[in-house]
Amino acid sequence: MTKTCVITGASRGIGRAIAIELSKRKDIGQFILFARTEEGLKETVDLMHSSKNIDLHAIDLTNYVEVSEIMQMVGVRYGTIDILVNVAGYANPKSLLETSVEDWEKTYRINVHSVFNITKEAVKYMKRSGGQILNVASTAGSSARPGWLAYASSKAALISMSQTLSEELSEYGIRVYCISPGRCATELRKVLAPDEDPTTIMQPEHVGEVVNRLLSDDGICLDGQNIVVRKQVVKTSTPQAIK
Repeated sequence: MTKTCVITGASRGIGRAIAIELSKRKDIGQFILFARTEEGLKETVDLMHSSKNIDLHAIDLTNYVEVSEIMQMVGVRYGTIDILVNVAGYANPKSLLETSVEDWEKTYRINVHSVFNITKEAVKYMKRSGGQILNVASTAGSSARPGWLAYASSKAALISMSQTLSEELSEYGIRVYCISPGRCATELRKVLAPDEDPTTIMQPEHVGEVVNRLLSDDGICLDGQNIVVRKQVVKTSTPQAIK
């Protein structure tokens, strides 16, 4: 029986790269992809392994009730949810005095609250036979990043959430990972740093490869760690490393 994998933010960048990389695996037969744009999701599907069963859901993840209903339908249809990869995120870098309450709340709704919501629904099914959850944070969440207050603090919250869930869910055989990519050549990065040469920084495909290693090797005990991923370098707070 093949596994069922849910990926958010799958229409571009790191989310797309992860979907493509994981679709190469024989043990994952079903993919449920979330993103805001259907067009982007369809482009991702065109790049994935064609033999997979792929469901697309173009939805704002802050529509918590609708997302919960979709996850319940997924659980009923496939009987289980084995892997959840939370990639979707939002960034609008501003200083404290420039940040509005509305933008602060939007950042947390997308980067923290939506992850809490979809993870809670997935765990209802993972409890039966174990599973894996991987959250994509950022190096901004573990180091000072002036001008990125809302984003950096929301990613710090995600790192802490991952570490706490790793302990809390271990009794069910559920592993929780957190990776913090550094500068990566995504569409969002092009907007935020238009003068930067994308060939000089990490590519989304590298992050996808790291995620695949984490989720495919049962012998790697890095759950609960904040795994920093930079160009050709992976750093953890434990002696083990992924190369």
